[in-house]
Amino acid sequence: MTTSLYFEDFSVGQSFESGGRTITEADLTFFSMLSGDWNPIHADAEFARATRYQQRVVHGTLGIAVATGMLHQLGIFHDSAVAMMSLNEWKFVAPLFVGDTIRLRLEITALDAGSSQRVGKLGRRFVLLNQNDVIVQDGHSDLLIRKRGAA
Repeated sequence: MTTSLYFEDFSVGQSFESGGRTITEADLTFFSMLSGDWNPIHADAEFARATRYQQRVVHGTLGIAVATGMLHQLGIFHDSAVAMMSLNEWKFVAPLFVGDTIRLRLEITALDAGSSQRVGKLGRRFVLLNQNDVIVQDGHSDLLIRKRGAA
């Protein structure tokens, strides 16, 4: 069951955390196929063994895609989200590997009611953490969100 939250339900400093999801070999392969990015650091185990990580690195943009899926799974934007407005200052802080279990911490950073009776803007920070609580990705995204009672 989802419980959608609306603009008025949020406050700066509020945070939410998703459950975990383990990145699989299939995730890496399917994302390579979908994106067309077959760079050897992602696709060639022998090549990757000779790098500083000694293994293949999962695409950073796969991390972004999984983070947005985790955001949806929180259920808090199910009926209230209108549009993701931006993806800013995204940092790939640490590598992501097959077998890592990641989760999303969502922090509310800003509220802008604007002049509309229907929608406001929500500032959000996405923090993607691995199984060791290491930040692997970090960035900001504004969301246009419905106000409570808006038609």
